[in-house]
Amino acid sequence: MAAGADSVHLHPRDDEGQETLVIAWVEPAVRAVRQACPGLPVGVSTGLWMCGEDAAARQVAVQDWAAAEDRPDFASVNLSEPGFKGLTQTLRELGVGVEAGVWSEHDAAGLLAGSSADSCTRILVELIDMPAPQALLSADRIVAMLRKAEVSAPILLHGEGASTWPVLDKALSMGLETRIGLEDTLTDPAGDVVADNDTLIRIALSRKP
Repeated sequence: MAAGADSVHLHPRDDEGQETLVIAWVEPAVRAVRQACPGLPVGVSTGLWMCGEDAAARQVAVQDWAAAEDRPDFASVNLSEPGFKGLTQTLRELGVGVEAGVWSEHDAAGLLAGSSADSCTRILVELIDMPAPQALLSADRIVAMLRKAEVSAPILLHGEGASTWPVLDKALSMGLETRIGLEDTLTDPAGDVVADNDTLIRIALSRKP
């Protein structure tokens, strides 16, 4: 928060360190972040791997959030995973915003073919497991598709690993939202290991045009 972030994205974990969507772990994680960073929206991942690749189990876990007082403000849901439509409907019924996770042009086309693009909190363009040149090319193509469709939801663009900083610079140059954290990279643009998320955020902000 002090470093300049305006929202928080996290992956709740259980007492064994495993990522989870079980409300017994999600609720205290969200509450702790809100206490530490009052006023900042708090979002979580709903990656299917968090439920053993079981879309039905994920659906049940998120439906159980209805019993919680401290639910996330938003949650990311990946187009490439089964159960997108049902999960996004449940999140909206719970008052939880949806970040549509777009990993490819195919995902972007799928989102645009449906009716949910403009009702998303944002469209999360994530370029992972690819070298920087490929990530930058994909960024151009996906963002062009979304802009041509004139989606009203904000677009957030970010990379991972070797593509983290090139994609972040691309996002800033295109006037898009972006994201940075130890989930994405452990190093600064020079390749030196950083101490924490605050350091990454401060470096990212210093690169704004």
